[in-house]
Amino acid sequence: MCGFAGCLTDLSKIDGQTENNTVHEMTNMLVHRGPDDSGYFEDDHITMGFRRLSIIDLDGGHQPLSYDNERYWLTFNGEIYNFVELRNDLIKDGYSFKTESDSEVILALYAKYQSDVTKYLRGMFSFVIWDKQEKTFFAARDQFGIKPFYYAIQGDQLYYASESKAIYKILAQRTFDHDALQDYMTFQFVPEPETLTKEIKLLSPGCTLTKKIGDDLVINRYYHREFHTSSESETAYIKKIREVLLDSVKMHMRSDVPVGSFLSGGIDSSIIVAMAKNFNPNLETISVGFEREGYSELDVAQETAEKLDVKNYSSLITPEAFMEAFPKFVWSMDDPLADPAAVPQYFLAKEAVKHVKVALTGEGADELFGGYTIYHEPESLSVFNYTKPLNGALNHIARLIPRGVKGRSFLLRGTTPLEKRYVGNAFIFNETEKRAFFKNYNLSHPFQSITKPFYDESQDYDPITRMQFIDMHTWLNGDLLHNADRTTMAHSLELRTPFVDREVFKVASSIPADLRISHGTTKYILRKAVEGIVPDHVLHRKKLGFPVPIRFWLKSEMYDWARTIIQDSQTDQYFDKNYFLTLLDDHRDGVADNSRKLWTILTFMMWHKIYVEELEPKNDRELV
Repeated sequence: MCGFAGCLTDLSKIDGQTENNTVHEMTNMLVHRGPDDSGYFEDDHITMGFRRLSIIDLDGGHQPLSYDNERYWLTFNGEIYNFVELRNDLIKDGYSFKTESDSEVILALYAKYQSDVTKYLRGMFSFVIWDKQEKTFFAARDQFGIKPFYYAIQGDQLYYASESKAIYKILAQRTFDHDALQDYMTFQFVPEPETLTKEIKLLSPGCTLTKKIGDDLVINRYYHREFHTSSESETAYIKKIREVLLDSVKMHMRSDVPVGSFLSGGIDSSIIVAMAKNFNPNLETISVGFEREGYSELDVAQETAEKLDVKNYSSLITPEAFMEAFPKFVWSMDDPLADPAAVPQYFLAKEAVKHVKVALTGEGADELFGGYTIYHEPESLSVFNYTKPLNGALNHIARLIPRGVKGRSFLLRGTTPLEKRYVGNAFIFNETEKRAFFKNYNLSHPFQSITKPFYDESQDYDPITRMQFIDMHTWLNGDLLHNADRTTMAHSLELRTPFVDREVFKVASSIPADLRISHGTTKYILRKAVEGIVPDHVLHRKKLGFPVPIRFWLKSEMYDWARTIIQDSQTDQYFDKNYFLTLLDDHRDGVADNSRKLWTILTFMMWHKIYVEELEPKNDRELV
């Protein structure tokens, strides 16, 4: 696990030392991603920087790593879980190795297959390969976007890094992206591949980037996250799910250092822990919670740990600690991420790294197996399939009904097409609300600008699968995996996601919707598959997610803190801040629950303070 940064230039370097200093500065911004080792390589066209967190000791994985008489040079962030098998196959084909690392396996695969290298990789990764002979730069990001890859072009130079802050710090020109801010206010994250800085982009999941000296940059998609349902018996699916999950957990536990696991009160992390226990009887688990009743699953997590006979470490988060950590959390995220559950995960990683270097998590099960309650919506609204000629009139009538009247929301949702109704797992501000507080609202950039391509691509899917498809391409990588990577790397902890695996997805994507959402529950077939594996007390427990008591805190402990952030924020060029102050007061007075909207505002304003008002991101140590 590591962080990398670098610069490619079309022209031979005139002042190599200056470029070397720039990449050193970029790489130093990533110390938290790799506190154990550093390395650099440069020639006439490229400077590569690297920071490493040692997971497999003495494997020879020092980077930048070369291959084939130093023709190929690599920097790599991630883990390739099938590298042992790939290495053995390559040896049979005559390829030799000087190290025991998965990094060298990637290089040998590239020497053999060139850009097709990604077809063979099972894992989480972003990497750069420089071919000195062909003067070709090749980069790739894993199938689901677990690991990030940022890049920016200025003049003849291509800058790249594992985190955008490393590029942001050295860019001579930075342009704020107002459309990306509009998107953020709806989704609570900036949808990929955009960032709030126009010059900086994220390479999309399942894509490669190639730049040959003298030619234009080319991006190709090598993997499509698509659903192709089959028709098999429930028993057959149960067998497939059990087998592929056990295999994935086993592969994800490859390490020479202790591997632990996050453990909440939910089924997903419990599945991972129960299966991981088969491969490590001394597995350690980590949990966090809050003192407020109804906002802590620590008792359930501890009961699960006892029944599975694993050690559990836990800690409580106070509102004071929450507020104190907030600036460093926002700094760590790169772009603002307003998922309240991301902050407790930041504390979870902080606790976990005291005990282990690698942790497993249950992220991704909901998107793959249909775990969100809202996926029941197409079934509950199915009556409107029979009123289609009248739905326009019914929608108009619903809008005339006063807010709060029972039935209004049901009518509105039922008479609104899915493409306009569902934007993903989070829907913070709608277009009417955004027009009310944005000073320069762009009418030509509604949220459908983001979701329409995915709806177009999924026209042949049933409504439930279309909703999952939207979440798979927005929420999963834009929120959950972004959160998972940044919160753990902020504490130099490697996090692994056994559910977010190409082999697991191959099985999950073949399951019909009526087996994902069935018998009044979510993840029906997954729950059936783990009966007898996870304790009964979590098997059919209602999903809570990662409950955070900001709804209460913003009325009391956090009210003054939030008001100060809004008042002091230098964001008047974007917003009518009085709109937000009214939201805060209405929330305090119980007029409406505005907690998620307020958290979205506060997160952006803190980001703006750190990255724009301070002109450049601080080093994380300055934010402690």
